[in-house]
Amino acid sequence: MNVSTLTALALIAGTASLALSPVKGQEAVPAAQVRAINLARNTAVAENGGLSIYRPQPCMLETSSGGGDCLLQNDPSVYTFQFLGGAPGWPEDGSDATTETEIQISPDGRTVDSILYNGSPR
Repeated sequence: MNVSTLTALALIAGTASLALSPVKGQEAVPAAQVRAINLARNTAVAENGGLSIYRPQPCMLETSSGGGDCLLQNDPSVYTFQFLGGAPGWPEDGSDATTETEIQISPDGRTVDSILYNGSPR
């Protein structure tokens, strides 16, 4: 593994702890939702070739907000995330996203219920 891959893995692994300390005035994100965003993001990374060639949209790293703009649905039956992805650095350098993923995660955040879409941006 190269340094950038290790850095990305450390960033991804470390984001879960952010949800444990809410910003003043905000409620803590439930642990199941943190698990759900982590599972959704990691599933998309695996489905799209790994961190060396794919990075998800930055909102998928926002565990402290439960997924931010990437969270489409949060109800007792499912978490649904929809987000873009692309080559490493795509959002920072202004490149276009190459992939869109829509994924449903079980309410306990432990199981992928369904990958609804994983392809070219619609």
